[in-house]
Amino acid sequence: MRFEGRAVIVTGGSKGIGGGCSRLFCAEGGLVAILARGVEAGEALAAELNSQGPGRAVFIRCDVSQPEQLLQAIEQTVQEFGRLDCIINNAGWHPPATSIDDTSVEELRGLLDLNYVSTFAGSKFAVPHLRKTKGTIVNIASMVAILGQDMAAGYCGTKAAQIGLTKALAVELGRDGVRVNAILPGNIDTPLMRDWAATLDDPESALQRVANLQLSKRMGTAEEIARIALFLATDDSAFVTGQAIEAEGGASLDY
Repeated sequence: MRFEGRAVIVTGGSKGIGGGCSRLFCAEGGLVAILARGVEAGEALAAELNSQGPGRAVFIRCDVSQPEQLLQAIEQTVQEFGRLDCIINNAGWHPPATSIDDTSVEELRGLLDLNYVSTFAGSKFAVPHLRKTKGTIVNIASMVAILGQDMAAGYCGTKAAQIGLTKALAVELGRDGVRVNAILPGNIDTPLMRDWAATLDDPESALQRVANLQLSKRMGTAEEIARIALFLATDDSAFVTGQAIEAEGGASLDY
């Protein structure tokens, strides 16, 4: 019950890493606002979590690339729960492998809105409420923000921007008692990962190749990333702010 009675917003919270965060925070007694575009998946997860407890969940339909929708969802959360203690800026997308030659400026701008501007806007709109609770911001970035990735210049750029924002906000909001950190997941077994594999000739072989990149020869799980988010959202990490925590199973080691 490490988050009992406290409220968290999880963007992209109906599946993948976001779904893992929604499940874990509710299991720890939290009040969870699941923000996502997909109504069916969001409502189903909220119903499941409410049936299990001990926390409580609500689903709020929200396209985070639209700032006005994000603002409305945050205000609705505070109205529902009476407070806000954490926002997990998780919603985002990794496009198929695309060279810079084939990536249009318009496509980049769309990706920037979804992956980065939504993180900025979510933080901005949450901050007035987080100041009251001495709350936290957790940004879900990516290991490729610092490692780079072939045929993913746009994606890597948006994720690197999240890290810069994390550190700048940690400095700006530290005087208010608000901590800001980022998690940099590596290869995590999520629907997005499996959707990527499904575009290839041999999906299972591709997934195994990805699994073999980690020192443990497996991909990470959404729950494992969620446990880091829970650590960053509680007093267990009271002296941690402005950090980009690499959660990649050692994939960047042992060249």
